[in-house]
Amino acid sequence: MAPPQRSPLRSPEPISQAASRPTRRSLLAGVAALGALGAAGCSRVATASSTEGGDLLGRLRAAGVVRLGIAGEIPFGFIDTNGELTGEAPELAKVIFKRLGIDRVQPVPTEFGSLIPGLNSQQFDVVAAGMYVNPERCEQVIFSDPDYQMLDAFIVRKGNPKGLRSYKDVVEKKAKFATGTGYAEIQYAVDAGYKESEILIVPDQVAGLNAVEAGRVDVFAGTALTTREVVKKSSKAESTEPFAPLVDGKPHVDGGAFAFRPTETKLRDAFNVELHKLKKSGELFRILKPFGFTKAEMTDLTAKELCGG
Repeated sequence: MAPPQRSPLRSPEPISQAASRPTRRSLLAGVAALGALGAAGCSRVATASSTEGGDLLGRLRAAGVVRLGIAGEIPFGFIDTNGELTGEAPELAKVIFKRLGIDRVQPVPTEFGSLIPGLNSQQFDVVAAGMYVNPERCEQVIFSDPDYQMLDAFIVRKGNPKGLRSYKDVVEKKAKFATGTGYAEIQYAVDAGYKESEILIVPDQVAGLNAVEAGRVDVFAGTALTTREVVKKSSKAESTEPFAPLVDGKPHVDGGAFAFRPTETKLRDAFNVELHKLKKSGELFRILKPFGFTKAEMTDLTAKELCGG
């Protein structure tokens, strides 16, 4: 799920300290990531513009199609059982780009860690994967303002027998802890005092639910949205109330947004104009609601705030 940014009040970026935390969605940048993307056989988009502010918006209007980098993660951006592109970010992209005069969106699936390298190497035009905005990523791409905000939550056995409601509880009660590959929750647990070597890393929230149900772990940490959705049909597990993890001792809230190449400020700015119209009219919530988002996940956070000012 994606990395935290250090400010008051979800998951991946590289795990180290401060600027290099995991956000839902790990930033495994580099040759390996690009190699994986190339192996997928994606053709390159037009080369980056040298025009001030970029001319990608005009070129996309002329072509009538925008290529979206997605990471195959439910509910953020994925291909459904009918082979159709969907998810909160692609569905929002369809609406906004149509308003910008671009009628068609085309998915380019890749691993989450390949999204930023793929964007900057012209493999697609925009990242539409619900990516968390944080200072490290802001050094590599530019973001729209967030279309959602997110807290954490746990998957635990029914009745929450160990009373686990925070990372501090997990540490103090010596609970067996799991989270997903590249999730920001790895660093949140480490910051609370949990040994990273003792964390069980699983692929996603479904594997996390299975681990809790089977008794292999006491708790799985993920986003409030993904945990509450995955436990709906479980007779053995439940999701805890959402909570804000602590970053530098302060409650922390993450925000997910669209990413653009640093040169394409005109496209990002035009996208933001339409995004704010959707927020004001309430249509943004109507687009995101089918994917499990609630009004609590709607936000006025800005990319500037999450990038660190």
